Amino acid sequence: MNSKAVFPRTGDKETVYLKSTITKQNIIVGEYTMYNDFVNDPTKFEINNVLYHYPINNDRLVIGKYCSIACGAKFMFTSGNHKMSSLSTYPFPLFFEEWRLDKENVTEAWDNQGDIVIGNDVWIGYEAVIMQGVKIGDGAIVGTRAVVTKDVPPYTIVGGIPAKEIKNRFPAETVNKLTQIQWWNWDEDKVKRNLRSILSGDVDKLIGQ
Repeated sequence: MNSKAVFPRTGDKETVYLKSTITKQNIIVGEYTMYNDFVNDPTKFEINNVLYHYPINNDRLVIGKYCSIACGAKFMFTSGNHKMSSLSTYPFPLFFEEWRLDKENVTEAWDNQGDIVIGNDVWIGYEAVIMQGVKIGDGAIVGTRAVVTKDVPPYTIVGGIPAKEIKNRFPAETVNKLTQIQWWNWDEDKVKRNLRSILSGDVDKLIGQ
């Protein structure tokens, strides 16, 4: 096991451990989170998949551990969100030189919705879009080409445009147990020892470990 590997699978240059490819301080990714891209270079995730993410806004992309992100998933940040309270959606403050506006007010061109926060063990499907300010809970699943505009509770499956709840992955009792256990925070050896139970879906075998 090597969470710091870029390409963890022998001969596979389409799948990366995402944390090892990130260079920007405002993108935070947990260990073993993977990204697969069969169209573009997967090591260019922070350029191709994280959009309108500029340091001037001080917003972050935070992704937890053991997440699975499919090809083409996009994370849409504040600067792509033109101001709605203005009488015009045109971003005049962005062109401050042209319109003789104050440079320090450039962020008035858009509404800042804040960080995008993805929990642990989240699966984000092919070409899904996660909008600014959205928080996705642990264990959630985002369907193919869904557009997520609102927060997603833990262990909930969502899909569609805009994304809506399809169903819960597990009964509430199981979700509560998983939330308490937080197996993704275990060290690697402990995860490995309990991997059969994780894969089998038997949450009770994880209790007390």
